[in-house]
Amino acid sequence: MKRVFTGLSDPGLLRSVNQDDYHIDDPDGRFFIVADGMGGHAGGQEASRIATQEIENYLSCNWESSESSESLLENAFLKANKAILQDQANHPERADMGTTAVVVILRDQQPLCAHIGDSRLYRLRGAKLNQITEDHTWVSRAMKLGDITADQARVHPWRHVLSKCLGREDLRQVDIQPFDLQPNDRLLLCSDGLTEELSDHLIASHLKSIRSCDRAASALVNAAKDNGGRDNITVVIVAFDESLPSD
Repeated sequence: MKRVFTGLSDPGLLRSVNQDDYHIDDPDGRFFIVADGMGGHAGGQEASRIATQEIENYLSCNWESSESSESLLENAFLKANKAILQDQANHPERADMGTTAVVVILRDQQPLCAHIGDSRLYRLRGAKLNQITEDHTWVSRAMKLGDITADQARVHPWRHVLSKCLGREDLRQVDIQPFDLQPNDRLLLCSDGLTEELSDHLIASHLKSIRSCDRAASALVNAAKDNGGRDNITVVIVAFDESLPSD
């Protein structure tokens, strides 16, 4: 399937620094990355930059190897985690930095996603938007246990508390999952600056009503800013349709 893709990142209305990063520069559209850094202005920026760069480098250098796609993703994340830990050691002022990451690879006929933290992957199929990833947050776990409702989770004071991120010594395993794709599907990778401001219903409405990936990305970012824009906002959209024009 032909794929058309775009990415857009905005600092939002309240932050002076954009701590998000993303990668869509692979010319064949083999993989896509979104990362959302944390730990002070310099720390968050550096953590997301390191993660995106290390994951991109590992995937590019080992794409044609005999390594399985699952192993390729896991090792890319572990390599990024190690690089962030090394930067923390070299720069104690960034010792508390970390980052989320969500990555999609299209290899060996089986799309895979790896993620850590609360940056998300969605798939739009027809009018239905599905969240593929599950947030690594305190509120997500509390919802699974039935301690809080989805409505309570959206406004809970601990909704941004992560249970996993890159930049931690105890990272041993990465969540990796396959998912299926059909013609006319759209993928959305995004930071929580988008999902904090827009409901899934509003996200789906923009994705399905705007054919151009570039214009859909701009509409999503602008809508998040119109609703408050309290955090950095990053979106990557990948559309699968032979008839789509390149933006």
